[in-house]
Amino acid sequence: MRNAFVDELISRAEQDESIILVVGDLGYGVVEPFARRFPKRFFNAGVAEQNMMGLSAGLASEGFHVFAYSIANFPTFRCAEQIRNDIDYHKLPVTIVAVGGGLAYGNLGYSHHAVQDYALLRSMPNLLIASPGDPMEVKACMRYLFDHPQPSYLRLGKAGEPCIHESVPIVSPGKWLTIYKAENSKKIFLTTGATLATVNALLVDGTMDSAWSLSSLPLWGMKYKSDQIRQASSYDEVRAVEDHLVDAGFGSWLLEATSKDPSVVSKIKLFGLDSNVCGMVGKQSTLNNLGGLSKETLCKQ
Repeated sequence: MRNAFVDELISRAEQDESIILVVGDLGYGVVEPFARRFPKRFFNAGVAEQNMMGLSAGLASEGFHVFAYSIANFPTFRCAEQIRNDIDYHKLPVTIVAVGGGLAYGNLGYSHHAVQDYALLRSMPNLLIASPGDPMEVKACMRYLFDHPQPSYLRLGKAGEPCIHESVPIVSPGKWLTIYKAENSKKIFLTTGATLATVNALLVDGTMDSAWSLSSLPLWGMKYKSDQIRQASSYDEVRAVEDHLVDAGFGSWLLEATSKDPSVVSKIKLFGLDSNVCGMVGKQSTLNNLGGLSKETLCKQ
């Protein structure tokens, strides 16, 4: 996902001189191609994330579309006030790029877990969450953000995520993106972010029965709840899957979005991480399993 991000950023920056990349002294091995190609549009703010967001907001107020890049926990909770006051409330075109969403950096300790970021950022009224599930969705989200500059949060996996899509899809906020449509399907998995690959693997290898469909929702946020009842009402069961704490995450957002129709709310089941992972250290797959994103849990009837 990181490489797809940088490739897409460079491609657009060739055409659009308003594109700027700001980093918090991280991203080495990934961001250098942009820095070499556009040295006057690359800034290293150092280990000073609050200043990084202030700098990004200032540049954005002068007409630039700024991409502020760091490991997921650093440009979010450390900068909550700057994101709210400087970026979101002023509706500035700053895209906060968080690499290592969920438990991707789990082996570096719980200081690096990004399992509460949705909870914080989806409370920002003007901020669009972009949580792609594979490199093709990264490109799709980037293209949408280029064409619709606004306060946004781009949540990326760490590295090595498989391509689920054969080509770059077209994405739109709040619109479910079909991955697999089972014949006469009345049951669906709805994912956001890296859990797309997890669920897709269960369907491809036959672990889940063929009655299940799969969609992803890469773009969502406070403003984009209105169409969720219509989309969910086509199914008897909707399993929302995310690598975030169940509390205040994507599934909770979906429940809020459908709360006006009790018949739809009752169809939705949430699959995310238990808070027991918050004090754990280990590799991503191990922590996901311990936290409730195991094959056994997802396949539970």
